[in-house]
Amino acid sequence: MNREEAKKKAEVLVATMTLEEKASQLRYDAPAIKRLGIPAYNWWNEGLHGVARAGQATVFPQAIGMAATFDRKSVEEMAGIVATEGRAKYNAYSVNGDRDIYKGLTFWSPNVNIFRDPRWGRGHETYGEDPYLTKELGVSFVKALQGNGDTMKAAACAKHFAVHSGPEALRHEFDAEASAKDMEETYLPAFEGLVKEAKVEAVMGAYNRTNGEPCCGSPTLQKKLRGEWKFQGHFVSDCWAIRDFHEYHMVTDTAVESAALAINNGCDLNCGNTYLHIMKAYEKGLVTEETITQAAVRLFTTRYLLGLFDGSEYDNISYLEVESPGNLSAAEKAAEKSFVLLKNNGILPLDKEKLKTIGIIGPNADSRQALIGNYHGTASRYITIQEGIQDYVGDDVRILTSRGCDLFRDRTEHLAFTRDRITEAKMVAENSDVVILCMGLDETLEGEEGDTGNSYVSGDKEDIELPGVQRELMEVIADTGKPVVFCLLAGSDLDLKYAAEKFDAVMMLWYPGCQGGKAAAKVLFGEISPSGKLPVTFYESLEELPDFTDYSMKGRTYRYMERKAQFPFGYGLTYSNVAVDKAGVKTCGQKVNVEVEVRNNGAYDTEDVVQIYVKNIDSKNAIPNPMLAGFQRIFLKAGECRKIEIPIWEKAFTVVDEMGKRMEEGKKFEIYAGCSQPDEKSKELTGIMPVKIIWEK
Repeated sequence: MNREEAKKKAEVLVATMTLEEKASQLRYDAPAIKRLGIPAYNWWNEGLHGVARAGQATVFPQAIGMAATFDRKSVEEMAGIVATEGRAKYNAYSVNGDRDIYKGLTFWSPNVNIFRDPRWGRGHETYGEDPYLTKELGVSFVKALQGNGDTMKAAACAKHFAVHSGPEALRHEFDAEASAKDMEETYLPAFEGLVKEAKVEAVMGAYNRTNGEPCCGSPTLQKKLRGEWKFQGHFVSDCWAIRDFHEYHMVTDTAVESAALAINNGCDLNCGNTYLHIMKAYEKGLVTEETITQAAVRLFTTRYLLGLFDGSEYDNISYLEVESPGNLSAAEKAAEKSFVLLKNNGILPLDKEKLKTIGIIGPNADSRQALIGNYHGTASRYITIQEGIQDYVGDDVRILTSRGCDLFRDRTEHLAFTRDRITEAKMVAENSDVVILCMGLDETLEGEEGDTGNSYVSGDKEDIELPGVQRELMEVIADTGKPVVFCLLAGSDLDLKYAAEKFDAVMMLWYPGCQGGKAAAKVLFGEISPSGKLPVTFYESLEELPDFTDYSMKGRTYRYMERKAQFPFGYGLTYSNVAVDKAGVKTCGQKVNVEVEVRNNGAYDTEDVVQIYVKNIDSKNAIPNPMLAGFQRIFLKAGECRKIEIPIWEKAFTVVDEMGKRMEEGKKFEIYAGCSQPDEKSKELTGIMPVKIIWEK
């Protein structure tokens, strides 16, 4: 069913409703209209990295981990599984008359906000700091989730439109002021791609204001979305965001006025209860019947596209698809690809034949919480890092364990002295041939306002330091002189200077999902080579960044930063040595491709990510540093050489002026092809510089 057909059916159905019935359907918990045979429908569901909050589901790596794969196919596979498991659940729930929250087919995912500041607690829900990477992975997610059948498999939602990335504590009252240049250059491209390329079915507004207008009632943003980009789907508020209009933003005086402002500016669906006042707004002459009808038609168009009234080819998907062996295998493979090896002095991969005792230490070593991130489902089994290693080595290697410390509290047992596990951790290390030290955060320390246990900072980080108790544990373990592999489970940039100086290897595991421990063991012991790349910059300190509330991109992210990174965007080692030998530009009409010859010069079979960066060297309006404009994950056997072609993002050959106008300006470009950024820090860390091409358009 195409959109026009679905819209006509929606118009016919909505025309049979009373005005009150139409208004009742504009809430996330839309009630049944029994006289018309319309069942209740709850629009609120989540699926960032697996079906969330509705019981058993396959739990993939958190979105930031999926971004670290730099792999469109992995994101596609994940999103397809979310849609399949979502359908399986919906089908079973519907048969049983269960139409509760988190049980529908409208997933409020993906989050394509730009992770512009490492303090933002929700950054791990995103695909990182780069607009192109975010756009590419977001498009892959939406296309796979929505499917290409006669009916839509599930409906995706691009959130949070349009400028939203902290602080969480201020989100209900904050005005994110972004220049026209930053809007067009950084904050909008991913949303534009999801609308134009992926035909995303829904867009969610942010809590905050953007340049003075509340995002869920912004005529400026709607002009961009529905006017310029021709968005045809429905628009939904973030949850209870419309209430913020009169309670915190103070752009209206009453709930009635807030409801009117939102619906009159294109917000069709209210996550919250402010639209209970829609009829009062109508009675006061603030809203027309035509506007209410239009919103209802858009919502029922989506329901028809999903086949909720006429049936769907997906109606027979069995509940047995939920967390199937194949889905778990996909989650494991995604985790394997997501791990980013930041340092390795040769200790990795571990050889279990040469080890008698392994010490596994740290608050995240045996933590299920550290596997899942936020907005997660419930796995039937969680394989922690400790369990994964234990399963992998079996009875051949003795395992000693110690939590070492709490995640952030000063003791692990309520009645104990402070630092009650430090001595145990020291003893474990001293009696081990090698130590696997697992540190980091979890969703109780970084996440969404109101969802974390760390309520005093509303989910955001105050700095990029590990909690003090973990830093103390690191020093104790380092002082033992034992070989240490440092594994960080977190969703954002943390200061790893000490770990990089003191420990033999450092690996970023993100929040790797329910199979994380199994995947980690395979990578640590060399069955799989690590191949992830950083989708965010790891900064030396916060001193080089603007204030958290400053939405200017100056000095932020790899595209605008002026200092060296601790670990750069796009960086990540393998167990081998992959490099681009040759590169050249090929044009076909308006399309520009880079043909590269890439070789595995090492002794290990491995995947790696070939990255293309472009810098306009003619225009004063150009982004200061080379920008990612193409990438492709590739598998190479040891010694293998292959030629591949990678298309360049067409926006890489344009610039944006201070008025926000995108244009072609300048003819000469630097194009880089390699397995990292063309920056000095990446060269320092890898010993390899990407191939440079000077190309004139």
